[in-house]
Amino acid sequence: MRIILAVAAALLVAVAIGVFGVLPAKLDHDMNAVTAHDPYAISTEATALHDSLRVADLHSDMLLWMRDPTRWNDRGHTDLPRLRAGHVALQVFSSVTKTPANMNYDSNTADSDNITPLAIVQRWPLDTWTSIYARARFHARRLMRVAERSDGDFIVALTRGDLAEALERRAGDTDVLVGILATEGGHPFEGDLANIDGLYDEGYRMIGLQHFFDNELGGSLHGVSNAGLTDFGRAAVARIVEHGMIIDLAHSSQAVVREVLDMTDVPLVISHTGIHGHCEAKRNIPDDLMAEVARRGGVIGIGFWADVTCDDTPEGVAATIIAAIDLLGVEHVALGSDYDGTITATFDASEYAVLTDRLLAAGLSEDDIRAVMGENTIRFFLENLPAG
Repeated sequence: MRIILAVAAALLVAVAIGVFGVLPAKLDHDMNAVTAHDPYAISTEATALHDSLRVADLHSDMLLWMRDPTRWNDRGHTDLPRLRAGHVALQVFSSVTKTPANMNYDSNTADSDNITPLAIVQRWPLDTWTSIYARARFHARRLMRVAERSDGDFIVALTRGDLAEALERRAGDTDVLVGILATEGGHPFEGDLANIDGLYDEGYRMIGLQHFFDNELGGSLHGVSNAGLTDFGRAAVARIVEHGMIIDLAHSSQAVVREVLDMTDVPLVISHTGIHGHCEAKRNIPDDLMAEVARRGGVIGIGFWADVTCDDTPEGVAATIIAAIDLLGVEHVALGSDYDGTITATFDASEYAVLTDRLLAAGLSEDDIRAVMGENTIRFFLENLPAG
């Protein structure tokens, strides 16, 4: 009997190691791939320019994955060492809290959730297994712990003053890196306006209204209703604006985008997208809506994956950025990689210099490259984060 019990215990340990140890890393590796490539050729001119940049990116889902963000990992797209190697000064970290089964760009319902099993196999706290709000809170606290243990070289900015102070420090130490917290969708509110207050207190400063399904706030670009804002959605938008948090319309239905434009006068963000006139895909909202967001002082983050660029090579991403400049004006164009958002990329965060090189080769001026690679995003947050 003892032998049988010992064998059974050994089998359980082996299964646990496989499920909780090997499986999360494999999922991360497979779902956040980087296309194999030889080292990119980068000109001397581009290298010198890139070394002087303050790169900023509007969307990474790194917090979804339980890799150590403080060390250079061999999977996924981002961690703090790779961000620093890419000369990133500011990174927006998004909290993904629910995704539907068989996720697609055309039509998804809210009656399934892929994040619950991921939370279990990655050993998130028990309350995250049943509460979307708890997942967002867990992601925020996880990032805050990284900042607390960083000896001051990683700062989560909550106010314009925090960001300005961190950038001043970075002028003397390029290891200084700033993070800003965002939600990917408003479903962590769980239909309760008080949870917006709670997420503000946890450190969130940018709020996506929808993700891949219609939620309590209104229609998703990938849902089934194509609806605008609900009554709760309008109340939530008002509360978000009252807190001075920034609204991200990246996955919102066209009707939601129009209604938010109608009911607010604050600059807005579309954090990770492509340009419909350049790459005709449902994921990219019509050019006239993009232009209206820009006209109102917003910024548009260009993604790095094929579904929004129609060409995910560095040259293809550069071409999408140039198309965005042509449509919106250079001052409204930014980076919105969607790194670690279950995309395949052709370069990771340590390889940003290749994008600088391809933009330079495509004829973009150094000033314009500096703007889209980071300065537009930095300016936007210096102007639109809460004052303090």
